[in-house]
Parts: sequence; C-alpha cells; structure tokens
Amino acid sequence: MKLAFTTLGCPTWDIDKIIKNAVENDYDGVDFRGYLGELDIFTLPEFSSEVQQTVRKFQEASLEIPCFSSSVRLFTNTEEEFHRYLQEIEAYANLCQAFQTPFIRVFGGSIGEMSREKAYDIVEHNVLEYLKIAEKYDVQLLFETHDDWTNCEHMKEIFQRVQSNYFSVLWDVHHPYRTIGEDPNVTWEKLGSWIKYTHWKDSYVKEGTPRGYQLCLLGEGTVPLQEIYKMLKTKGYDGYYTLEWEKMWCPEIEEPEIAFQQYSSFMKNLFK
Repeated sequence: MKLAFTTLGCPTWDIDKIIKNAVENDYDGVDFRGYLGELDIFTLPEFSSEVQQTVRKFQEASLEIPCFSSSVRLFTNTEEEFHRYLQEIEAYANLCQAFQTPFIRVFGGSIGEMSREKAYDIVEHNVLEYLKIAEKYDVQLLFETHDDWTNCEHMKEIFQRVQSNYFSVLWDVHHPYRTIGEDPNVTWEKLGSWIKYTHWKDSYVKEGTPRGYQLCLLGEGTVPLQEIYKMLKTKGYDGYYTLEWEKMWCPEIEEPEIAFQQYSSFMKNLFK
C-alpha cells in the first residue's frame, strides 16, 4: 500500500515541514495541490528557479511526488480559458520531468446549462489537445470523479471517445458515493480499467450545511471505506491511496498534524 497526502491539507506548511511530517508518519509520497496559499505552484521559486533543491530534498527523504494536482478543467467556455489550461499542463509536465512524477490531475469542470452531449464534444476536443502535451512529456492526465463529472457513466463516455495510454481516472472514492449515491462497485465496474490513482476522505450527512455533509477523520463517517479498500485489493489495484484533507477549503476540520497521522494509522489497519 502506497500512501500520500495532498498539500491541500497543510496550506501553511513549508517544504521542510511537509517532508518531515510525511517521513514521521510513514508516507510514500506527497501530492502537491498548492503551496503556502498559491495553487499555481510552478510560479514559485521552490518549483522554478530553485526546483533542483526541492527535488534533492524529496530524494534524500525517499519520498515521491506521485501527482501534481492542477486546476485544469477539461470543459472550457472560452478560447482564452482553453489556452490558459494548455499552458498550465505544460508547466506541470515540466515539473513531472524534474520530479519523475507520472500523473497530473485534471477536473472535468462545471457545464452549467449546456447539454451533456455538447459538453461531451467540447471535452473530447480539449482532451485530445491536452494529450499532445502529455504524450510529449510522457505523463498521464488523471480525470477526477468530481463536480459535473462524478457520475461514472459520464466519465465512461469520455474514455470511450478518447482512448489513450496517457489518459486515466483518478477515483475520489468519496464524491460519487456521497454526492450522487453511486455504489462503489458500479464505479469500479464502469471505470476500473482506467483507474490509476485514488483520493480518500470520509464524511457524514449534515443537513443545513452548504455541501449537505461534514468532512471528518477517516472511519468516523459513513463512506464505506473498508469495503472500497477490500474491493480495490481484490481487483489488483496497486496505485496510491492519497488522503485529500480539505483544510484549505474547510478550516474547521482537524489540523493536519492530527489528520495525517490518523490517516496513516487507519489505512495500515485496513491493510492488515
């Protein structure tokens, strides 16, 4: 079992603290989603002019960066947006080469009032263009089960249209189950052949909240995490189990020192 956490969970930590905590809690990697409040980490010295120093720190700690979690959307409304995302993918692809990172996470995005069929056409076009960069740098784009693309049937349609070894699924095991009530077995049945990476979180229903649920430490909510883990193990999944602790968006949840240690212990107990 390979464990990682995303930096969404520790928005105030610097590189040294991130590495120290990961090593102390027996993680294998760190998935970067922002750094010190900046989501576009490729604009920062640690990932541009001083990138080799950052690479060396991770190598010395025997830690991987299995994925860079971008802000790229596959569905776009304007040419300007599309070209901005092309530039972002190239920036992250360069970082993937520096860190020997295999994956860049991308979102589907909100389609608004547009018909699903029209949205499929736009996403298909954009993915084919994005993949030209991915192939050039030998990196895979991970399409996350998120926002208007949580339903496995919607995801499957895109993968049937775009068949590429550089295009795979990031299964956030929380979102389909919690937001649309999708059975995890159905998610795997439809998307399993494309799933290369997973995000983990837990929650319970809480009426009167903006999301309708409350995030919590793993095992304290009602997402069937143990069953999902057993299924993944049975199916031969050998990718990362990455904690996406949304501290940056939800400051009321536990501090990263607590959540990261608890996740490592929880997952290792599942593994036994």
